[in-house]
Amino acid sequence: MEIIPWQLSLVNKSIKKKQKLSLILSSLPIDNDRKALELGTSQGILGYFFRQRGGFWVHSDEDLANLLEARALVKNNLIQLEGNHLPFRAESFDLVICSDYLEHLENDDLCLEEIARVLKPEGQAIFVTPHTGPGNFLYKLRLLLGLRPEIYGHKRDGYNWLELKNRLKRAGLNPERHKIISRLFSESLELLLNFIYVHFIGRPKKIDLRDGHIRPMSQKEFKNSKLFFNLYSFIYPFFWLATKLDNLVSFSPGYLLIVWGRKTK
Repeated sequence: MEIIPWQLSLVNKSIKKKQKLSLILSSLPIDNDRKALELGTSQGILGYFFRQRGGFWVHSDEDLANLLEARALVKNNLIQLEGNHLPFRAESFDLVICSDYLEHLENDDLCLEEIARVLKPEGQAIFVTPHTGPGNFLYKLRLLLGLRPEIYGHKRDGYNWLELKNRLKRAGLNPERHKIISRLFSESLELLLNFIYVHFIGRPKKIDLRDGHIRPMSQKEFKNSKLFFNLYSFIYPFFWLATKLDNLVSFSPGYLLIVWGRKTK
């Protein structure tokens, strides 16, 4: 029997990750000549699927622990980041995917400038961040549930579309389109799972990873929470059906922002 890597077991039951993966992959034609950089690879969950679109990929993260876990999926071209500058030559990449990364940085503007620097002229950048704005009351609920920003590894809750658009333009990146997803029911269920893991399953004593500690972050942690995961897998179809109620609250602002942009010069 083929053993499924623990990261893929997680993503197969993550409604939010599957939503954003579908949108990103649908915008990436297969291109074997592409040179691409993934910023914030975490444990390689998204990078594994990005590689299937072809090309030469580099996966980067600040945490060595993340990169060691990611190696089982993406195999090679893993780079540990140090400091604010990206260790790549100017105009090295056709594509940069910055997924769930900006909100973890102290100096996010410098990161945007660095992305523009390493992109080739007319190169594409894709950003995924939490979406903030009026009506996003679940961020306040998160605090009431004891889920502090540092548990997520966040320096800020996220960005609204207008704010991020202006920041991209200042860095020399032209926003071409955006999509806001993960509305009320999807985000509420995600919050519930985070709450259960943090307070009852994982209960990490020390939070020292860039991307926080709201789910299993290693194969060992996944094995230790296997009973919870099996239970969740059993009720997952009901969770999936519940997220379809998002269609009834299209007025909800949504909690995940995806932006597609291009280098302007």
